[in-house]
Amino acid sequence: MPSRLLTRRLDRRRVRYPRLVCNPEFAPLRDIEWLGAGFRLEDQQSAAGEVYFQWRSTSENPQFLLRGAKPLAGWNMLEIMMTHDQHRAAVRVYFDTGEGYNEEQSIFLPMRQDKMTKRICFVPYGTRSIRLDPLESEGRFAISHLRLVWLTPRFAYDRMARRLCSVHPQYRDLSTRNIIRALKDEAREDGLRWKMLAAAHYEETFMHRSPENHYRYWLDHVEPLREPNKRQATTRLAQLSQQPLISLLLPVCYGSSAERLTACVESVLAQRYGNWQLCIAGASGDREIHAAIERLVALDERIQVVDCEAPSSAAASNAALAMAHGNYVALLSPDDRLAVNALYHVAETLNRHPEAELLYGDEDKLDDEGHRYDPHFKPQWNPDLLLAQNYIGHLTVYHRARLRDFEGFCERGEADPSYELILRFTRGVTAERIRHIPFVLYHSRVVASDGEAAAQVAADRPSLCAVRAYLTQIGTGAEVMTGAVPGSCRVRWPLPSPAPLVSLLIPTRDRVEILRPCVDAILARTDYPNFELLILDNQSTCAETLAYMAEVAKDPRVRVLSWNQPFNYSAINNFGARQARGRILGLVNNDIEPINDDWLSEMVRQVCREEIGCVGAKLYYPNGSIQHGGVILGLGGVAGHAHRFFPGTHSGYRYRLNLAQNLSAVTAACLLIRRTVFEEVDGLNEEYLSVAYNDVDLCLKVREAGYRNLWTPHAELYHHESVSRGVDDNSKKQARAQRETDYMRRTWGPQLDSDPAYNPNLTLAYEDFSLR
Repeated sequence: MPSRLLTRRLDRRRVRYPRLVCNPEFAPLRDIEWLGAGFRLEDQQSAAGEVYFQWRSTSENPQFLLRGAKPLAGWNMLEIMMTHDQHRAAVRVYFDTGEGYNEEQSIFLPMRQDKMTKRICFVPYGTRSIRLDPLESEGRFAISHLRLVWLTPRFAYDRMARRLCSVHPQYRDLSTRNIIRALKDEAREDGLRWKMLAAAHYEETFMHRSPENHYRYWLDHVEPLREPNKRQATTRLAQLSQQPLISLLLPVCYGSSAERLTACVESVLAQRYGNWQLCIAGASGDREIHAAIERLVALDERIQVVDCEAPSSAAASNAALAMAHGNYVALLSPDDRLAVNALYHVAETLNRHPEAELLYGDEDKLDDEGHRYDPHFKPQWNPDLLLAQNYIGHLTVYHRARLRDFEGFCERGEADPSYELILRFTRGVTAERIRHIPFVLYHSRVVASDGEAAAQVAADRPSLCAVRAYLTQIGTGAEVMTGAVPGSCRVRWPLPSPAPLVSLLIPTRDRVEILRPCVDAILARTDYPNFELLILDNQSTCAETLAYMAEVAKDPRVRVLSWNQPFNYSAINNFGARQARGRILGLVNNDIEPINDDWLSEMVRQVCREEIGCVGAKLYYPNGSIQHGGVILGLGGVAGHAHRFFPGTHSGYRYRLNLAQNLSAVTAACLLIRRTVFEEVDGLNEEYLSVAYNDVDLCLKVREAGYRNLWTPHAELYHHESVSRGVDDNSKKQARAQRETDYMRRTWGPQLDSDPAYNPNLTLAYEDFSLR
């Protein structure tokens, strides 16, 4: 029996801390409909079973009132688990202390699909009521878990520091102790309390702004911090050792708008970098345009005009090029505008990289009122993405000498002249001579079309012709067909003859209910004619599993090999690679199931290209949402899956879920690599990466060896994602995971913080290409 003194102490503790854990109930306030105990979304299943939705949001501002016992004031851990039918979802929680609900007393939390999502929040003293806004749009959802757990301040600040270490770029790779020390130093310099500063930086890591809905906010609050103002630009320009002349080519065709042409030229006149030449050509017979050009020429002697009856924009562009005498030239459209710092950024980049022969920047669009929208934040040089779409787009700056060697813009055929020129110009140019400028340099206008179908045809055929002409020039035997999205292409590379043997390596242990569907599906739904399947058995003891492996090994395409060592993913696959007979190795998880029969043929077509290293596939969760659209370095500190949890039918940011492209890394859940390349980089890292990140490490080693890694959307498979291995849910596994994270940061830190397949204006906190 406890002593009376102990009992009194326990009683006092219960009085002082009455609600350490708060589990509120939901009461709809507005724009939320109850669907019943469970509304099943047809034709979709999750790994845990069928998906059920309980609520429907009927507007962009649905609201719940949280009822029941209120959480204890102070630091709390908010935990939410929600299933929804959106490709992006976020909740916001408001605290009312007597003055109503407001943004200053609210917290924001982007949600993971059907998984526990947590964040630390401060519940204000005197909180009277709490409101939960579950979505930012119309949609269906279910909340299976919601609670707030009171935290000690020390615990709360430690967890904040840990998140800053993994997500915030300012504190990357610092220990929690050093982060807190840095916060204190920074706060002391700025006259702030360090705890307030820690909370502010922690809040920054949860900011979530989609390009579709929050670009206006980004323009108002983020871009001004990155762009130099007039005084700063003038100071920096004076420090440049070289100020090359940049010739801007402006072809003007019949039907152009005099008003828009004037706005375009005015954007050139407004440039903070002054060493430019504007070459205008074409439309000599259009009186309104001619009058506008005469007015503009009188404004500045750097504007030069040539009248010509050019039959096409390519001919007009070549007429303008003939006037250019700058070291670099760039093409403008009379409908568009330059950003005020566009040429400043070009000149500044050329001073840092004088070897550059082609430069391009980010861009956005202008609506009829002149408001900016739809930003295109581009990757660095990505040759396979360029074959799928002209992602380089507007304000491409060319080295004039090389451009004239290529005789300028092609005036023959149906190819898009700008796209065709970029493909032709970049052939044989090394990546170091092609520079992406991560600032919005160009604002384009969308010219009205005669309908969606006409726009699709108009976009598709010129792009198709440009890529076909390029493939004919390089003589690969590849075929090109219309892509899945407007203006895109799919290149079908040839298969070697005879088809090389592919060795598919599948590590496994017990769990026949996972292994059987995987192996049976591969054997039944793979049209590639020459493969072997190696089941790498890691100490299975289940009688049913052993019986299945014995039975399936009767298939001449299957071998079962035993690995009698503790689980080490890298070591198991290295062992399998040594036993494999194929010229091509395939790393395949035991929870993979092919969707399309030609998945392996598509991957082999890509991996047999001599410049390609690792090839990855498009993977789906069983409910049809995206599991893997390639790997983006730096997400969450090391790496993450692009577009994870997007609907399977979604085209992704700038259509990238539908386009073959070069990526820094792909997942080994389904990865092909030539044996020679695998051996050249010494395979997977057995010593330091036994479980996680070994595939990212492999891909980075392959990239350093001079190969391009590639992800293709045309090889599609289901992936049950680590269901056989489980999660890191105990201290031993968590310690191992931390060691592997530390190794990756120590070995690849600079590369992880600057993925050339991504863009520094996009977030490293989430996997959905939202704005930073």
